[in-house]
Amino acid sequence: MTAPDLTSTVAVVGAGTMGQGIAQVALVAGHRVLLHDAVPGRAGTAVEAVAARLDRLVEKGRLGTEERASALARLAPAGTVADLAPARLVVEAVVEDLAVKQSLFAELEQVVADDCLLATNTSSLSVTAVAGGLRRPGRLVGLHFFNPAPLLPLVEVVAGAAGDPAAATAAFDLAAAWGKTPVRCTDTPGFLVNRVARPFYAEALRVYEERAADPATIDAVLRGSGGFSMGAFALTDLIGQDVNEAVTRSVWEAYGRDPKFGPSLAQRRLVESGRLGRKSGRGWFPYGPEHTAAEVEAATRPHTADAAMAPSFVTVLGSLGPAAELTALAEEARVEVRRQAAEPGTPGALLLPGGTALRLADGRLPGEPSIQFDLALDYRTASRVAIAPGAGVHADAVAEATGLFQAMGKEVSVIRDVPGMVVARTVAMLVDFALDAVAREVASAHDVDTAMRLGVNYPLGPVAWGERISLAYVRDLLDGLHAWYPTGRYAPSPELRRRAAAASHVVCS
Repeated sequence: MTAPDLTSTVAVVGAGTMGQGIAQVALVAGHRVLLHDAVPGRAGTAVEAVAARLDRLVEKGRLGTEERASALARLAPAGTVADLAPARLVVEAVVEDLAVKQSLFAELEQVVADDCLLATNTSSLSVTAVAGGLRRPGRLVGLHFFNPAPLLPLVEVVAGAAGDPAAATAAFDLAAAWGKTPVRCTDTPGFLVNRVARPFYAEALRVYEERAADPATIDAVLRGSGGFSMGAFALTDLIGQDVNEAVTRSVWEAYGRDPKFGPSLAQRRLVESGRLGRKSGRGWFPYGPEHTAAEVEAATRPHTADAAMAPSFVTVLGSLGPAAELTALAEEARVEVRRQAAEPGTPGALLLPGGTALRLADGRLPGEPSIQFDLALDYRTASRVAIAPGAGVHADAVAEATGLFQAMGKEVSVIRDVPGMVVARTVAMLVDFALDAVAREVASAHDVDTAMRLGVNYPLGPVAWGERISLAYVRDLLDGLHAWYPTGRYAPSPELRRRAAAASHVVCS
């Protein structure tokens, strides 16, 4: 089976937002497009909506008037499934119901030619199961677009257990011809992005459930220190709390209730209360005209420490590992930097003048009074850093730590002392999930990183992120978390352990 050329007919079944978006992508690429919906009249309405989308592209200068006219001449509603017979590709974007999809493809199989490629845009159902009742299940693939389909470049090309490799290759090549960035993945719960992304939401919720910080502060730390474009709470409000919680619960159930994928009780309660996010006017944060500006500002304002005086000097004890850049930043802030060798096995630290150690979060809660600081994507460009004083730390030491980071140009959020803090535990889990997916041949390391950057806009792919901060650090951090929470949720995957050991061997040799 080969990819349909750009002059062939493409059919889209399901005329909702996603179906319209996929139709637009195929149309702009040059195909004749047939749009069908089971609800009478909906396909015609969808054609008008696609036309309006093209009009907006013309207004923005992204599409010429002649191109628009040509595209609209190639777009037509299809009243029945039988009308889709000329299609070389049919993409289904109907309701997420297995029986409905199976019935649709069984009907399509009786209509289209034997060399017609069939694709499902499902985001949560098994592609193998969708194809299960077909006479020729090998020609059905997952072609998972991200919403809005015309704008987001990523497409997951999912091969079912009975899939024909040639069909997956044809779908991959066609998506690339449409100007998309396709990635290959096997038919596993959550596919690639929804599987690997779970910790981004889950760890923020766990930190909140432990009352280490409020949602606004956690989000601000994820953005300002972690480099994420949105925090977990604002993003789930945008997605819809019911949708996000349902995906989490679906993946958890599909993996036999593996604690690594466990859902959040706090999010479940939010859904039960009807606070679904932007679409309902309130989720973790308030939205809409019924909320005053003062109310919105108060709910979304992160905790930010008051100005404090920087210490006159700090002592660098041993290696700061992923936080090594702080030494140069302290010197640039005109804080005297002294250096002291560390005993073997002693974690690196910045010693404040009063003797309190300032340590990078590593999954453990230290025995001696000290202050943790969170991981940053890039300490030089980070706008915010979270710190967490341990038991017995004097307020003067907290002020010194605050002043030190403020002198480096950072806003400071003081949170409760929890293992792994916010960014460190989130990134560590993302790295672990990514490497586990690679080891299980869900996708290649390159495709995992590509999918997470383009599908959910992460600042760095998790495999590359783990290598940047060192896989030994990630492994040790998760080991520390596992010691505190011995449920299996944080136990490092075998692949992380193997790669961390291999990297350590290379360094040592």
